[in-house]
Parts: sequence; C-alpha cells; structure tokens
Amino acid sequence: MEVNCGGVRYTFDSREIKPGMGFVALKGEKTDGRAFIPQALERGAVDVIEGLEALQTRAKERRRSLKAKVVGLTGSAGKTTTKELLKTFLSTVGKTYATEGNFNNHIGLPLTILNCPDDADFLVLEMGSNHPGEIAALCDIAAPDAGVITNIGTAHLEFFKSQDGIAEEKGALFAAASEFCVVSAENVRLDALRARCGDAECIVVDPRPAWLAAALAPVLPGAHNVSNAALAFAVAERLGATREGAVAALAGFALPGARWRRVEKWGALFIDDTYNANPDAMIAALDAFSETPCDGRRIAVLGDMLELGPDALELHKRVFAHAMGLGIPLVIGVGELSSQCLCHLVYKSVDALKKRFRVDVSAGDLVLLKASHSMKLGELIA
Repeated sequence: MEVNCGGVRYTFDSREIKPGMGFVALKGEKTDGRAFIPQALERGAVDVIEGLEALQTRAKERRRSLKAKVVGLTGSAGKTTTKELLKTFLSTVGKTYATEGNFNNHIGLPLTILNCPDDADFLVLEMGSNHPGEIAALCDIAAPDAGVITNIGTAHLEFFKSQDGIAEEKGALFAAASEFCVVSAENVRLDALRARCGDAECIVVDPRPAWLAAALAPVLPGAHNVSNAALAFAVAERLGATREGAVAALAGFALPGARWRRVEKWGALFIDDTYNANPDAMIAALDAFSETPCDGRRIAVLGDMLELGPDALELHKRVFAHAMGLGIPLVIGVGELSSQCLCHLVYKSVDALKKRFRVDVSAGDLVLLKASHSMKLGELIA
C-alpha cells in the first residue's frame, strides 16, 4: 500500500519505489523490511520510516497538523459498510479520505493518517480490535473529533469473554471523541456507551428512517444496512450533509471487496459476502438474502466463523437454526463447526464441497456465500 505524507508517497514494497517516494520498513513474521532499505534508497527513496514505533509516532505528529475533522468508527459488525457510506455522504460536503481496505489496525491506521491529503476536510478512520486495549491505543494516535459505534455483538468473544467486555473495548472510542458520538437507539449496550461520551455530545440514532431505507434498497438491501446508513448519515448531517445530497450520492453505490458482491456463474446469481463473518453479521445477511428476489431456489452456503471462544458451536447452531427458520430451501454447512449444525447438506471443507457444488446449483438460483475470510469460501466462484 502506498501512502502520501506532505507530498511524499510511501510504500512497504521496495520494488515499488520511484524517485521521490518514501519507504516504510517494518519487521514482519517472515520478512524484515529493514533489509530492503538499501534497495529502496538505490531506487530513489527520499525518506525511510524504520520500525512500527517510528511509524506510529510520525502518524501521531501528522494527525495534529491536519485540518481535517477526524471521525473514528468501530463496532462488532458493519464497520466497513458504515465507513464506505460515511465516506460517500461526507463527500457531498467536502474532500474526504478514509481507511482503504482493512487497514484498521495498529499498522493500517497510522498509514491511513499519513496518507490523508493536506487539503482533506474529513478523515474517516475504521478501527478494528480483537484484544482489550487496542481501541484506546488507536485513539491515542488518531485523536478523533467524533466517534461512531455500529453495534456490540459477539465477534472475537474468544478474547473479550462477554458482550460487556466488547462494549468496554469499543466504548474507548467514545471516551476519546472530543466533539460528538453517534450510536443506534437499538444498541444492546446503549446506556453503557452513552455514559462513556463524557463532555462530547451523544447522538442517538433511529435505525429505521423510511427515506433512507427507500434510497438504499436498490443498491444495498437489508435492515442491518439501513441501520449502518442511518449511523453514517447522522455523522455526516452533523458535519453539514443534507438528505437530498445523501440520496443522490447513493446512486451506484457499491461496497469494495467480497461484501455483498454479485457474481453470475453457471446461470445462477451469487452473493459473495465472504470478507468476514460473525453470528450477528451472519444473521443479518441471511435476513437480507431471504428477502432478495430470485427466479430459482435460494441456497445459503455458510462456513465456519472464527474467534468465538468456548461457545463457538452453540453460536454456529444459532445461526443455522435461523437459516432453517427462514425456510431457505437449501442450507449448506462448510467446516468443522458448521458441519455439526442442523442443515440440509454438510461438508467438512471447501475442497470437499467443490467436488459437488456444480451439481447443487442450477440456473436461476440465488446463492449466498458467507463465512470467515480464512475459510476461503469465495474460491467456489473463483
């Protein structure tokens, strides 16, 4: 990934260096970027940031020099969707820069800050966490003016132990926000999160505005996405956006990567939602899927969800029970945990499913693919 700081573009890959660029040299599990510093300099690098601490320090300094309003965004599910919607809405008001891809951790967030153009009006920073203390550390670098929490679910329960633990972690964003915080009226830990806002204004959002649901339906179906959009618009409206501008901006909206991506294959329509998964996101996707029109059968291919802790099997069973309760004609479980759940067909691995999958799918079918990214369920339509 390349970044832009004060006119200098940075990259992790020394092979991408061109005269005038900068190089970020980090030590990884397999490769030590410091070994490539000479190569980067030979290719014309004008600056080198060496090590994670130096990267974070540089980002912290740059954040304090930016004129942009900084919005931090976190939650158990829907972060990237909400980020993309917020970027879309804020772009109707001023120049907006936001986290690219999944660069939402202790490496990606500082890179995003360095990448923010000097003349940006708004900077949207997605913040991910799977261990206690990570959101607070990111906020120390980002110094957010505003914060939005999408929801408190069951993602990464293995590390947080309970939803209260997740709320405590995500709530660190509200504690750090200096101007205002945005949260849904349906958030299961609303009172606890509202208490974390301190002197910042707390905006509690109606998750089902009819005007926004109507505007979003053609490009991104599902009640959970209306809720995400409502949060995004509440932030954007507070910063100057209008309903008319938001509706116009939604025309042609699409999410990046494997997030509700529509792919036609074998005469069937696939919804590739394999970027990531947790129980709450899985259930929301199933609800949206069950309401999506199709000419043939609906087929839900659901793979394992990771990092759910000791209750992982029960959480998987809850998701599959929901799928069966929706009356989806064919529900397929893939993986060690999913294959232990009640559904129509089970496969221990994606490779095992590949051998039969073309037989299971017919022209006109609508097929949902949903699992944790590491399951590689998207390979079914590669």
